[in-house]
Amino acid sequence: MKKMSRLLLILGTLGLVVSLFAGCGNSTKKTGAGGSKNEITFWNPFTGPDGKNMQAMIDAYNKTNPEYKIKNVSLKETDMYTKIPTVVNSKKNIPDVTIVHAERLKQYKDNHMLTAYDDYLSDYPKMTGENYVTEAWNIGNIENKRYSIPLDIHTFGLYYNKDLVEKYLPNALDDQIVTFDEIKEVGEKAQKENIASLGVSWVKPNYLSLYAQNGGELSKDGTTPTLDNAAGKKTYKLWNNYVKEGYTTKDGEDATQLFLTGKVVFLPEGIWMQNQIKQSKINWGLTNAPQLSADLSQAVNWSSSHQFVLFNSKERNKAKTKGVIDFIDWVRDHSMEWAKSGQNPASLSILENEEYKKMPQAIFLLDPEEQKTLKIFDYKYNGYVSEYLEAHGVDTIFGTESIDDSLVNMQKEVTDKIAKDKTNNE
Repeated sequence: MKKMSRLLLILGTLGLVVSLFAGCGNSTKKTGAGGSKNEITFWNPFTGPDGKNMQAMIDAYNKTNPEYKIKNVSLKETDMYTKIPTVVNSKKNIPDVTIVHAERLKQYKDNHMLTAYDDYLSDYPKMTGENYVTEAWNIGNIENKRYSIPLDIHTFGLYYNKDLVEKYLPNALDDQIVTFDEIKEVGEKAQKENIASLGVSWVKPNYLSLYAQNGGELSKDGTTPTLDNAAGKKTYKLWNNYVKEGYTTKDGEDATQLFLTGKVVFLPEGIWMQNQIKQSKINWGLTNAPQLSADLSQAVNWSSSHQFVLFNSKERNKAKTKGVIDFIDWVRDHSMEWAKSGQNPASLSILENEEYKKMPQAIFLLDPEEQKTLKIFDYKYNGYVSEYLEAHGVDTIFGTESIDDSLVNMQKEVTDKIAKDKTNNE
């Protein structure tokens, strides 16, 4: 029995040694956020239907047999933005490349979290501003360094019921711009038949688009907010008046569902919503967001952009960084799948695709003058403005919170958050 015990002990020890060596061999293949040596970990917030389109793009790229294949990690948006500072500060398990919204770039840069692309782009002659939508490209240039490459530019436009427009104001879409005056004219007729002219939808882009048309700026110096002003009052007052006159959907109503059932004429919404709109039986179209003027050169269409960024990481060497940019450069010429998700790719090569040209959202890119209407609100503290509008905008539009109180409180809250942010980063 003793001899057998010694034999088992020896065999067990040998097994442990083999196991340890096997473990060491495997560990050398692990880098970044859990990816292998020849794998690029790609974080993005595409957990909805568009996630399938992104996965299809990644699968197509990986089939080209690149040196570094892409590992797709789609995270719930709020979770991803919570995780990012944690992993960057820990300096471990940092994704090799990440998609973030354009509005977050300045804070990430100022918090010293981003690696610039400049040292690598000389090897990619087509990855230049002339090959991308200007607004989406320029947002990544901060203090003369390139901190991001755009995937798309997504815009808040105006869906309309073609049959109801034909009934109430047949010429409203002749110039592809629906003015607030035209919405009012439709509202005076439509409300008699219990039809809302204008759906009260996502407040932030509705407010910011009209605020900019009224000459409003979120900040004059890029830091101090300028929110309690005449432009803000004009913006809220217009919406207030339309609510009071009965031109809009009512507080608590689902404007999108009412539009889908033919009870709303005009619905301001994102181009990314068209896949849901397509499921309805209504005869619909998509055009510019509501405007004060019919002059296209004065138009403002709220937009944002998904941008590829490199968070600082010692685990991502030059070879892997080149692998990341190889993928981004491939996407530049293979973005039709992304267009199928309802988005507008930022790469202008999409304009050569005949299938894309027939898509509703193409209106915003096909005409260079339309491209100029696309506005990304790149104020460094845009997130704080957004938080306030999300919490109080609906109440202000429907009059349960006064315009004066709302603007005063927004100015104070954003100012306080900026002060706290500066204190925490000193």
